[in-house]
Amino acid sequence: MAGLILPGPDGLAYHTLGAPGDFARPDAAPNRIAFAAAHVVADPLAAADPWVDVAIDWDATLAFRHHLWSLGFAVAEAMDTAQRGMGLGWDHALDLIGRSVAEARTVGGAVFCGVGTDHLAPGAHDIDAIRAAYLHQLSAVQGLGGRVILMASRALAAAARGPEDYLATYAAVLAEADHPVIIHWLGDMFDPALAGYWGSAQTDAAMDTCLAMLKENAARIDGIKISLLSKEAEIAMRRRLPAGIRMYTGDDFNYAELIAGDDQGHSDALLGIFDAIAPAAAAALGHLAAGDRARFDAILAPTVPLSRHIFRAPTRFYKTGVVFLAWLNGHQSHFTMIGGQESARSTLHFAELFRLADAAGLLTDPDRAAARMASFLSVRGIG
Repeated sequence: MAGLILPGPDGLAYHTLGAPGDFARPDAAPNRIAFAAAHVVADPLAAADPWVDVAIDWDATLAFRHHLWSLGFAVAEAMDTAQRGMGLGWDHALDLIGRSVAEARTVGGAVFCGVGTDHLAPGAHDIDAIRAAYLHQLSAVQGLGGRVILMASRALAAAARGPEDYLATYAAVLAEADHPVIIHWLGDMFDPALAGYWGSAQTDAAMDTCLAMLKENAARIDGIKISLLSKEAEIAMRRRLPAGIRMYTGDDFNYAELIAGDDQGHSDALLGIFDAIAPAAAAALGHLAAGDRARFDAILAPTVPLSRHIFRAPTRFYKTGVVFLAWLNGHQSHFTMIGGQESARSTLHFAELFRLADAAGLLTDPDRAAARMASFLSVRGIG
């Protein structure tokens, strides 16, 4: 078996890799909807300054989406996993959406696309301008044939005077949707600028406002993804949803039990971690659909410590771990990110990520993964 020396809190130690996991999928009709929020691959050879300019390797970026579609996932496009708001601006996001929607048509893949207000210039904006910004992006995405995920807005969080501004803004935007959309409630652990969303810093009060919005606009809403990293909040909200509206878990800490559900219901999934653990997640969902809960649990259980590590605080830097694992597994030829985000985590963080990915059977080619990890460590002074 492959092996290498890895750093840890107590110094250097030799690590021997295990075998890749058995992620064969049973032939069973799906009983959960599963979106993987997909990352983008930077172009490392572009004449661009990564903290300022955006250079995307389109071939590798789209190939990764084909990888997800081949495993049965729908793709959540141009979301925070794609570094939306942390390197990926609206112009490049729209280009990405157009390319992804076109590629999805070639294989019958599903793709929903992020619509927000991030093209607004920095600074304060009134509610009318924020509403117009949402409608601008909505029209652009629908014009490309894309289905919509209505993202939380930093501008709205800053400008709203209370719940009524959220209710009025969402009602106006949803009135122009040509198909039911997915609402995205992203917590401030993912983006500190979204603190107090729905008009309150208290989760219960914010949830009441969000549920009122869902009820008022139910015919135009497919479901809601909440990313609060609280299974208690998600379950409480799931039990109060209006009929016909799905709960999509965005809880990268507790997804396994939330997807499995209880005697009062379950969550579907729209997860950034599914980018990183796609083969395992696809296999587990297949076994759940086939009625084998034990195998579902056995496959996903070792992925949860990995996910909690990748999404540990500061949670907004989780994209770094997602891209690092994609590189280890050969989905891209380098570990370079737009926005220079490859620098966002420590050497010890990457070493523990490597151990946990190995324990979950997620290093598809151990020799390649070990070689790439060794090259990475040598650059960081560990030879």
